[in-house]
Amino acid sequence: MNELDVVGVRVEMPSNQPIVLLREVGGDRYLPIWIGPGEATAIAFAQQGMTPARPLTHDLFKDVLEAVGQELTAVRITDLREGVFYAELVFASGVEVSARPSDAIALALRTGTPIYGSDGVLDDAGIAIPDEQEDEVEKFREFLDQISPEDFGTSNQ
Repeated sequence: MNELDVVGVRVEMPSNQPIVLLREVGGDRYLPIWIGPGEATAIAFAQQGMTPARPLTHDLFKDVLEAVGQELTAVRITDLREGVFYAELVFASGVEVSARPSDAIALALRTGTPIYGSDGVLDDAGIAIPDEQEDEVEKFREFLDQISPEDFGTSNQ
């Protein structure tokens, strides 16, 4: 397993499909995962430290975990089959729960939990971006600094 950082979310054109971009810690691979607009908003909110007027599902799940004394210790992106990514939530008690990567990432950001990607997933879907192309990644980061959750076209009720 390789630790991953969340670079951010963006909308892929022309399909208007949101993606979350993860970066391998200590490596040069990036992992793009296509996600839904609701999850894109949840991830963007968490990254920007925004608290919605009403809790999003991921905020509620975090609150429930705290209320029942469960600690999320890791999020693992474990597999990629037929274009679909799979993840697991790993709890301190040893329990592992299957999850969509987008939900797992949104929860990890809220709880400060590390995110890991399997070697197989990074080998199959990771995109190596050498240092000389880092300026393109910096442009993407600048784009992320200017985007807001409202750009994903969802409401938070």
